[in-house]
Amino acid sequence: MNVRTLLLLLLLPTLALAADQSSPEYKHKDYFEHYEGTKTCLQCHQKEAETFFHSQHYQWKGAAPHIANAKGRALGKMNTINDFCTNPGGANWIGLIKNKEDEVITRGCSACHAGLGEKPSETMTQAQLENIDCLQCHASGYRRDVYEKRGGGWEWKPILWQNQEGLDSVSKRISLPKRAMCLRCHASSGGGPNFKRGDIEYVLANTDRDYDVHMGTDGLNFDCVQCHKGEDHRIKGRGTDLSANDTPGLLRCGDCHGQTPHKSADLNRHTARVNCTVCHIPSFARTDATDMFRDWSKPNYHKDTDRYSATIQLVKDVPPVYAWFNGNTREQFLGEPLKKDANGNIEMMVPEGSRADDSSKIFAFKVHRAKLPVLDGKGWVIPIDVEEFFQNGELDHAVKAAAEADYGAKNASYQFQPTIRYMGIFHGVRPAKYALSCKDCHAENSRMDWKQLGYGSDPAAVKAKQ
Repeated sequence: MNVRTLLLLLLLPTLALAADQSSPEYKHKDYFEHYEGTKTCLQCHQKEAETFFHSQHYQWKGAAPHIANAKGRALGKMNTINDFCTNPGGANWIGLIKNKEDEVITRGCSACHAGLGEKPSETMTQAQLENIDCLQCHASGYRRDVYEKRGGGWEWKPILWQNQEGLDSVSKRISLPKRAMCLRCHASSGGGPNFKRGDIEYVLANTDRDYDVHMGTDGLNFDCVQCHKGEDHRIKGRGTDLSANDTPGLLRCGDCHGQTPHKSADLNRHTARVNCTVCHIPSFARTDATDMFRDWSKPNYHKDTDRYSATIQLVKDVPPVYAWFNGNTREQFLGEPLKKDANGNIEMMVPEGSRADDSSKIFAFKVHRAKLPVLDGKGWVIPIDVEEFFQNGELDHAVKAAAEADYGAKNASYQFQPTIRYMGIFHGVRPAKYALSCKDCHAENSRMDWKQLGYGSDPAAVKAKQ
């Protein structure tokens, strides 16, 4: 027996286990008899729980080296404001809000937090570790719901919590996160399918390579973690409008494809200043329409569900907007003076970069617009207590309650002002046959606004004249 054969035989058990763990069929059937909550996981995975506790997925904030005006602060959902559901604080966190027909219309922002209902604490305790919901990301077929605690308050529990046999079966169906598990939250954020991101649709759970070359089941069949891989529950990748980074580096196409991925020298010349997504994602929201404008100043009643929302403009098959991006973003924070663009829009998240900045490339963006309340006399953006508003439509109360909770302003007066947010488009990458052609960008009335990008006119047209 040679050394190579011996090493292979020694590695076979390890390789088999690794293969099993990446498979949906892998079961923890020999590791425990009954699932009794997160404490069952902690018997073997205490260290993993501790690393997850410090991650952005649990804390919902973290180091923000790519926010130009962060000033060293830890930032994230918990202490910033967005123009969708504004902020998860206060009554927005967890609960069961019902309509007149006693149907649940919202359960709170914690529906997409990988915890069991307690807000994340900066201090790690055993109670906080037991609040982690490992099954949310690691158990295929796992489902949960909000239940009232005996002593008051709310918590997330498996829907099978009274069916031990069924719960044991699901809890032993453990694997690395699959696309469907990630999409539970990332495709439903913002209040509906693909409302928020625009390029993260439920169809990505099972699609073909024509829809996405990375995730197509007839192609590479990547799970999310194959690109967003990291260590110790620190996920790689930030995009353009997320405050915090789990890892210092940004996720770049060139990490896998190199800096000259094309056979054509002319195309490779483009990649020096043009991100791959510009050509390879001609449009987004191809299956599920996405929220392009959310007007919080105009409550909208939905008779079919007996609930209220902001007035939302949903659009399908949207061409991106293009702008320079050097990896850094400027953000509008709670309790800070407004920064507005030339058109008077509050810049919620705007990419930094320019044609003159050699570290910048042109990227594809979803540009989301909204109207949010701004506190008179201070000029601070006010979050909204959205959960009760969904039930009763009392917008003024929802704004004033948030203004008092966040700023101590009783019976606040405010005005609604327009906002703008740039959101990177990175998913739904299409094969070369669907990529943009020269005329899509370099022709009269093309999709590129060359003057906005810092050119006097189409650079290709100028070069042709020379």
